Amino acid sequence: MDEALRERVPFGANGPIGVLVDPRTWRALPYLMVSVAFGLAWSLLVVFGGTISLVMMAVWVGFPLALAIMVAWRGAAMLERRMVRLAFGVKIADPYQRRPERGVFNHLRWLLKDPATWRDLGYLALIAPVSLLEFVVVWVLGAVALRLITASFTAEFRFGTEMAAHTLPVRMLAMLAGLAMVVLLAYAVRGLSLLHGTLAAALLGGGEEERLRASRARGIDAAEAERRRIERDLHDGAQLLLLSVAMDLGRARTKLDDDPEQVRELLEQAHTGTRAAIAELRDLARGIHPAILTDRGLDAALSALAARAPIGVDTVVELGDRPPAAVESIAYYIVAESLANMAKHAVATEASVRVARQGQQVVVEVWDNGIGGASLQQGGGLTGLADRAATIDGVLVVSSPVGGPTLVRAELPCAW
Repeated sequence: MDEALRERVPFGANGPIGVLVDPRTWRALPYLMVSVAFGLAWSLLVVFGGTISLVMMAVWVGFPLALAIMVAWRGAAMLERRMVRLAFGVKIADPYQRRPERGVFNHLRWLLKDPATWRDLGYLALIAPVSLLEFVVVWVLGAVALRLITASFTAEFRFGTEMAAHTLPVRMLAMLAGLAMVVLLAYAVRGLSLLHGTLAAALLGGGEEERLRASRARGIDAAEAERRRIERDLHDGAQLLLLSVAMDLGRARTKLDDDPEQVRELLEQAHTGTRAAIAELRDLARGIHPAILTDRGLDAALSALAARAPIGVDTVVELGDRPPAAVESIAYYIVAESLANMAKHAVATEASVRVARQGQQVVVEVWDNGIGGASLQQGGGLTGLADRAATIDGVLVVSSPVGGPTLVRAELPCAW
């Protein structure tokens, strides 16, 4: 298990006291108790649903049923990733290949050829016995600990079937044994969390090579989209302005001897068009990489963005040393796009931007109290930001229920 995963599974505290007071230990306990129900449900889906669909392949009904079961188990795997994150803190991004834009057969090929589909199946097939083991261990240890602790307060309790204990030393001994079982339960929860988190990361997260390949593909797509945007902005903006300037100068040259007054007007138009083209190019250059970000860093660049927002934006940057240039650039564009979306769609009255260092990551959070409803849609601006973050193995998550508020959070790995 790699160090990043080890840090996210509740193994940070040392010693019995540290284990007992660590909230991550007890946060995992409810999931370990109820995961057996999910495990059995997923087994029924995979085993019985798969068997029924195979039997019915003799008639045409079996094929759509098998496809529906396949989609269902991918949905179950997505749910498991989110529950594992809530229970253990293990962050597993959906490792699926990019969905084709159109075509039923293209979607079917995409579903069948994606290795993540079949790793999901492997996880769902294994989770039933694993979750049953977790439930039995936690239930037995918890029941014994609870029996010993509660029995020490009762008027009478029995060890085995014969010896009744009334004396204070025996009660104290029972209490100490119960507390020892609680500590043992806490260590068992930690061990089971490590087991489950490792299994989930291995099967639900995809291999390292595939993850890097997907990240590179998304990076290429993001760079291509950025290139097209620059070409479009040049064609529709600066190029037209410069063409107009060239035409004005050409007309002025033909009338230089005949109509000096019109020449003066044409030169004025050319001058105005030149200034507009320069402004357009300056804005375009700022969109590629703002000079203030290079010269003064992320704090100054984000403050400038906040100053241009239509509402007040509280900006907090807690980084200390400057992160790598690529991380700075991606963080800047995440904030810029998020604030632009807020101004266009959110109808917000308050917003905040927070950028902070957490371990070997830069965490970017953009919040507003608008109407919500933002999502990562194919071809959308937020999806483009997620693609930018993926080029450095970063993750972008959007939480925006209808009615608000909206939180865009990005975790960008880097090293100082």
